[in-house]
Order: sequence, then structure tokens, then C-alpha cells
Amino acid sequence: MTTILLKLAGPLQAYGIDSHFETRQTQRYPSKSAIIGIIAASLGFRRNQDDEIQMLNQLDFVVRVDQPGELLRDFHTAHAIKKDGSPNRTYVSHRYYLQDAVFIIAISGEETVIQKVAKALKSPYFQPFMGRRSLPLNSDFFMCEVDETPITVLKNLEWQAAKWYQKKNKNVSQLDLYADANLLDSGEILMPRDRVISFSQEKRQHGFRPIKHIRISVIKKEIATTHDVFSAIEGGL
Repeated sequence: MTTILLKLAGPLQAYGIDSHFETRQTQRYPSKSAIIGIIAASLGFRRNQDDEIQMLNQLDFVVRVDQPGELLRDFHTAHAIKKDGSPNRTYVSHRYYLQDAVFIIAISGEETVIQKVAKALKSPYFQPFMGRRSLPLNSDFFMCEVDETPITVLKNLEWQAAKWYQKKNKNVSQLDLYADANLLDSGEILMPRDRVISFSQEKRQHGFRPIKHIRISVIKKEIATTHDVFSAIEGGL
């Protein structure tokens, strides 16, 4: 079984699964619908290609929270104008983001589909982003392809949090892992509303999806505690 590993690590990310105009919430970890959106954009699917997009729900999906980040609230105002040019009303909206977060995504499925997905993610047709158009993907987004199951890969993968975060949180011993319910024998059962039915602007719709949450042991790599400013100069001094 081939598993694709992806890394989401931008300054800001947003994964809303229950948002309205005035309040745009974000989930504290990437939703499956957000990753399906990235894959669909990379494959060149249009928003109204419901059948093709819904097939992507069959991909196995697991997310590991390596660096949870902090919640950021952005305050917006917008002025509605009447036809005669006079002001009508002012809209106030609150948009929430995750800042300084790092997530590792593992996806797998039918081999022919996974190979098409991997190729598309490496050379996307449309520009993908992390939840909102203003949030581009990080340069090391596509990590690798591994011949293991998603759960096994993430249990054996070293901690991918930023070095400064690892130094600051040396006592962290476990990481949160959220997976399609059928991939785990045990765990806390949750029902997020992130099963894609349609991305169409006219009838955007999502259904509920069973997942399980567990905590896994973190595998740490030794982080250097000293810094040699001259080490980057060829030949030294």
C-alpha cells in the first residue's frame, strides 16, 4: 500500500467546517474536505464536478498534530452601498486562523488513484491553498511516498514540529492523531461535518464523517542546543 505524506506548515491556516458570513471559524486541525479540495484543485477539477470530487472521499485520511499552533482572530468590516451610492449598512465579520501550526497528513487508497494524486500534487493544475485563497502552501508540502499504511507511517515518523517549538516543549511525549474510523480499532469517536458532497458555489454541501482520535508516542530527534554562526561559511575561519 502506498501512502502519500503531506506537511501543512504555513504562518496561517484555516479549516472551517461550520462557518457563516459574519463568523468564519476554523477547526483546530485540517479537515478531510480541505485536503480533498487541495487534491481536486491539483487534478484540475472544477467546483461543479460533484461525481469526480465525491470519489475522493474514498481515500484513506489521517492527520497528525505535530504543532497545534495558536488561534488568531482577524476583525473585518465591509460597507454595503445602495444603488445611488449612499451607504446602506456596515457588516462586521470575525475570521479565525491557526498560526504557527504544523500538521502531517497521510493519505492512501487504490494504487492507480494514489499515483494520479501524487503526480497532481507535485504539479497542480490550479493553485491549492491552506483553507483560504490568501494562504499558499509551504514549499515542503509534499514530503514523500511510502509503502506502508497511513497509521504505521505516522507512528514511525519523527516529530516534524519547528525546532524552536521542540526546544520550548521538550516534555511533549504524545501527539494527537485523527483518522477515518475504519483505520483504527480503538479511540474516541467523533463526527465532523467534512464529507464532501459538493463544492459548487450554488449548492455547497458537506455530510458527517465518523473518525477516531487517539494519542501516539512522539519520536524525537536530537536538537542541537548550540549555534555556530561561522559553520555556514565554506572552509570556516
